[in-house]
Amino acid sequence: MDDTAEIGLIGLGTMGANLALNIADTGHRIAVFNRTTARTHRFAADAGALAARIVPTDTLKAFVSSLARPRRIILMVPAGQPVDDQIAALLPLLDAGDVIVDGGNSDWRDTRRRAADMGAVQLLGLGVSGGAEGARHGPSMMAGGSAEAYAALEPILSGIAAQYQGAPCVAHLGPDGAGHYVKMVHNGIEYADMQLIAEIYGLLRDGMGQGADRIAQIFADWNDGPLSSYLIQITAHVAAATDPETGQPLLDLIVDRAGQKGTGRWTVIDAQTRAAPLPAVEAAVTARVLSGAADLRAQGASVFADGPGAVALDTDTLEAALIAAKVLAYSQGFSLLGVAGAEEDWALPLPDIARIWRAGCIIRSAMLDDMAGALQASPETPLAFAPSFAGLLRTHIPALRSVVAVAATAGLPVPALAATLAYFDSIRQARGTANMIQAQRDFFGAHGVERTDRPGASGLNLPWPPLV
Repeated sequence: MDDTAEIGLIGLGTMGANLALNIADTGHRIAVFNRTTARTHRFAADAGALAARIVPTDTLKAFVSSLARPRRIILMVPAGQPVDDQIAALLPLLDAGDVIVDGGNSDWRDTRRRAADMGAVQLLGLGVSGGAEGARHGPSMMAGGSAEAYAALEPILSGIAAQYQGAPCVAHLGPDGAGHYVKMVHNGIEYADMQLIAEIYGLLRDGMGQGADRIAQIFADWNDGPLSSYLIQITAHVAAATDPETGQPLLDLIVDRAGQKGTGRWTVIDAQTRAAPLPAVEAAVTARVLSGAADLRAQGASVFADGPGAVALDTDTLEAALIAAKVLAYSQGFSLLGVAGAEEDWALPLPDIARIWRAGCIIRSAMLDDMAGALQASPETPLAFAPSFAGLLRTHIPALRSVVAVAATAGLPVPALAATLAYFDSIRQARGTANMIQAQRDFFGAHGVERTDRPGASGLNLPWPPLV
C-alpha cells in the first residue's frame, strides 16, 4: 500500500473512534487499525462523508505501510500492559524519527519508562480530556515528550483541539511523562470539583428538601455567574432530565455509588509522596470509596436511625461557599503541579496549563481564565494568595464556614467542603499545633525537635520528666 495517510490511529473504542473522526474532519487523511478487523471496517463504513479520508487496514504491517514518513501513530488502547504490548508490536516495523503517541490515561511513570526504552523511535505522552464529545469536536490535550516529537504532531493537534478565543487548547508541557502527569492532576481536580458539587446537591436535596427540578434551576442560574463551567452546566442538565418510562427525575433513579478509574487515587498518592497537601482530592476519593460501601452505610443508618436534620441556608450562601471551595481545591492542584515540575525537572508552565484547560476538558470553566492570568503574573504564588483570589476568598469564606458548620450540626456529610475550609484555616495559621505532635514523638521515640529559641538547630532531644 502506498504512503497515503498523514497519521495513523490504533484502537477504535469510543475515544479512539471519535478522535479519528475529528482528525478526518479537520482535513487529514488517517489510517486506522483495530485488533478486531470487523470494527475497523464498520467504523469506516459508518464514517459517511469522512470515509474518503479514512484508510482502514487489516494488519499492523499494512497499517504502518499506509503511513507517510516520518510515521505518526496515535495509540488509543487501554492503559497499562496493552500499551506496552502495542509498542512492542510496532517498534520492529518503524524507523528512526517515527513518533508513537500514547493518548490514553497512562501512569506518567510508565510513560517515562517507555520514552527511555524507545530507541530511535520517539514517544509522545498525550493526556486527552473532554470525554467522547471532546474527542470528536475538540478536546484539551496535554503533551509530554521531546520538542521534536511534539513539533511533528503539533499541526494536527492544534487543528483538532478545543479552541478558546481562537487559541488551541493543547500545549507541550515538558519531557517524557509531563503530559500524562498533568492529565492525572487534572483528573484529581475533577474528582474534587465533582464532589464539591455533589455535597451542595446533597444539602439542597436532604437538608432543604428541594426536588430535582428546583435543583436544576439553581445550578442553571449559577452557571450564568462566577461558577460558569461544564460541570455546573451538566449538573443542571442531568437534574432536569426525566425518565420517559416513569416520569420521575432520572437523577432520583440512580444508585448512589460512584465509580472511579484510579487517576484520582494516583493523584492523592503522588501528592503524599511529594508532601504536597491535597485535602480536597483526598476527601473526594474517600467519598467515592464510601459510596461503594452500601452495606456499611445501610447498617449505619439502622444503628443511628435519627438521620440528618433540616438546614436553613439560602442559595446565595451555597453559591458563595462553592466558589470559595473551588478556588481552594484548584489552588491545591496547581501547587502540586508546581512541586512536581520542580522535582522532576519539567519546569511545568502553570499559566499554559490553566489556559489549555479553559475549553475542551471536563473541568473547563470561566474561572480558569482568571487563574491563568494570576499564574502568569506570579507563577510561584499559590492561587489562594494571588491578589484577585485572596480578595475573593476574604468575601466568600464566611459562607463556606457557615455551610460547613450548619451541615455538621445537621449531620449532613460535606467532607470536601470541610477539607477545603480546614486547609484554608491551616495555611493562614502561622503557628499551628504540630509542636504537640513533635513533643509526643520526642517523648516516646526520641525523634528530636526544633526549638523556637534556637533557630537553625534541629534534632534536639528535650529533658522530659518521666511518667509516674
